[in-house]
Amino acid sequence: MSGSIFLDTNIFVYLYSEDELEKQAIVANLLEHTRCVISTQVLNEFCSVCLRKLGMLGSEVQQSINEIVGCCELAHIDMETIQKALALSSQYGYSYYDCLILASALEAGSSILYSEDMQHNQLIEGRLKIINPFL
Repeated sequence: MSGSIFLDTNIFVYLYSEDELEKQAIVANLLEHTRCVISTQVLNEFCSVCLRKLGMLGSEVQQSINEIVGCCELAHIDMETIQKALALSSQYGYSYYDCLILASALEAGSSILYSEDMQHNQLIEGRLKIINPFL
C-alpha cells in the first residue's frame, strides 16, 4: 500500500450526498485516478453518517460500502494503531478519532491523506501530507 492515498470519511460522504454535486464530482474523479486506502473506522463512520444524516436505508448503505471496498484497499485497526493514535493525539493535538485515521494512514504507508477536517498541507511525521481536495 506504500505511496497510496488514504481517504477520510467526509470524502465518501460527498460521493453519496446529493447536496454537494461539485464535491461529488471531485471525489469521483479522485477515485477513478488514484489507488486509495481506507480503514475500518472510515467505513463505520460512513455507515453512521449515511443512516443518521443522509437518511439512507440499511440496504443502500450496504450497497455503498460494497462499492467503496470494491475500489479501495481496507486497512484494519489493531492495538498498534490505537497506541499510535494516542501518541499522535498528544503530538499534534487532533482528536483521538482523527488521529486514528492518521495512524491508519501512516501504517498503510500512505503519502497523502485527503480530508476536509484537518489542517491543509500539514505534514505528519515527515511522511504523510494532509490535503483538502476541495480547496
